[in-house]
Order: sequence, then structure tokens, then C-alpha cells
Amino acid sequence: MRTERQTGSRAFVNQFMVYALVAICGSASIGLGTVWMRHQISLVANENKVLEASIADVGRRIEETGAAIAAEQDPTVLNRKNVEWRLGLVPPGETQVRRVAEDPVARLAAIQNRRLFGEGQATISLQVALAH
Repeated sequence: MRTERQTGSRAFVNQFMVYALVAICGSASIGLGTVWMRHQISLVANENKVLEASIADVGRRIEETGAAIAAEQDPTVLNRKNVEWRLGLVPPGETQVRRVAEDPVARLAAIQNRRLFGEGQATISLQVALAH
């Protein structure tokens, strides 16, 4: 009987060791996975910071370009350059200016659509079929 007990206790110790080893390996793999995921999150966060800085830089350059264009379109700057470069340009007379009361975008779109689809206006007819 003693041999059975020793064999049983050894089997219990062997089972315990196997379970402990599996638990340690499982915990280690979960820990390693967590560290790897945190590293990946850190890499993506750094890439996002670089992209945000790039986007901010492009936005700043767009604003600078817009400001430079607005400064060059100022009537006083245009008149000064006209005199400086001896272009001889004069402002248009009132008879040369045509005032448009409607929305210019809608007007230009309508003109373009007339060119694309012909001069005639489109007519739409609805036919309703009633079931008896």
C-alpha cells in the first residue's frame, strides 16, 4: 500500500507541477502580449503626432499663401504695380460692367447645363397607373 500512496502523491505533485508550469507560461504569454500591444500603441501614437504636425504645417502654409494672395489683390497694391510697371491699365467704365443680381454659381451652372444638354427646357410628365 505504501507504494500506491507514494505513486499517488508523486502523481499529484507531477500534476501540480504541470498545472503550475502551464499557468506560468500562460501568464508570461499574456504579459508579453500586453507589452507588445503597448509598444504598438506607442508606435502608432508617435506616427499620429508626426502626421498632426505635418497637417498643421500644411495648414499654416495654406493660410500664409492665402494671406499673400489677399495682399496682392488689394486695389492699392494693384494700382501701385500698374504705375510701377507702366501697364497703362484703367478701371472699367460703368458701361463696361454688367451687374448680376442672381447667384453667379447657379447662373454659371445653368449656362453649362444648357450647353451640355441643349437649349430646350426639360419637361417632366407623371403618369399614374391606378389599379382597379
